[in-house]
Amino acid sequence: MIGIRCTYDQWKDIPMELLLRIMSLLDHPTVFIASSVCSTWRHSISTGLTHFSLSWCKNNMNSLMLSVAPRFTNVRVLILRQEKPQLVDNAVETVANNCHEIEDLDLSKSFRLNDSSLYALAHGCPNLIKLNISGCSAFSDTALAYLTGFCRKLRILNLCGCVKAASDNALKAIGDNCSQLQSLNLGWCENVSDAGVMSLAYGCPDLHALDLCGCVLITDESVIALANKCLNLQSLGLYYCQNITDRAIYALAHSRSRRQKAYASAKEQGLRNLNISQCTALTPPAVQALCDSCPSLHTCPGRHSLIISGCLNLTSVRCACGFQSHRQVNALSH
Repeated sequence: MIGIRCTYDQWKDIPMELLLRIMSLLDHPTVFIASSVCSTWRHSISTGLTHFSLSWCKNNMNSLMLSVAPRFTNVRVLILRQEKPQLVDNAVETVANNCHEIEDLDLSKSFRLNDSSLYALAHGCPNLIKLNISGCSAFSDTALAYLTGFCRKLRILNLCGCVKAASDNALKAIGDNCSQLQSLNLGWCENVSDAGVMSLAYGCPDLHALDLCGCVLITDESVIALANKCLNLQSLGLYYCQNITDRAIYALAHSRSRRQKAYASAKEQGLRNLNISQCTALTPPAVQALCDSCPSLHTCPGRHSLIISGCLNLTSVRCACGFQSHRQVNALSH
């Protein structure tokens, strides 16, 4: 018994820095258990833990979050992704009331959350840089707009499937309040129109990635605004945006010259990923002009960064690699 007691005391008195180093090597369920071993461990882990995930929790996530949030007050990255909806508003409100240092929060698939969660986050977590609320279909655009008024440091925002929240009014608020935004996912937000996208383009000039897949209302005007104002744009999703025509594609191609004037390292700029699947109005000359302008766009096997599936009329479009392979085949045939 004495030997066991000594061993326990040795573990209990382990320096905080070493304990946190050990905890960093363990999975999150084990860390959660370790935080209940003794008061010393609980204090050390609660004080020093900055990254925590409950996505492993299949049941009772809400009650666990209610007990954990008041203890893990210095957490900066909190992952609450769910396979089935468990969280309700009181858990998020508890997080907002206690975890004021959060910079990265994942609430994806939280179908049961309502606007009170966003209002609580607006007041309690002003340092948010990355927020994932994809699939949170109950949030309204009013609550999202309110959030952006307080969380002005947002750089990465995932609104995929947030049909009610992602309205043109909300996008205007994002453009007005979140000038540092670099990545935005609006996939399948069917109410988004040119007015909303143009507000983003004018208000968020540092956008690197924008997913508009399934935003069926947008037209060339959205893409032209992005081409003119967002010179850092590297990834653009336009899947099933069937109102997009060659005019938009030529605007993207011509924006390369503006990048060259704005940036000394223009070779590193330009689109690297573009999804124009099911954009059936596009023609090969326009898409080829874009491909020629942006050498990082590839149609060759294994490097598909220009996705044109569903556009049978674009099969003749080739990237630089494709032309090189074509020339090699011709040389061998002769």
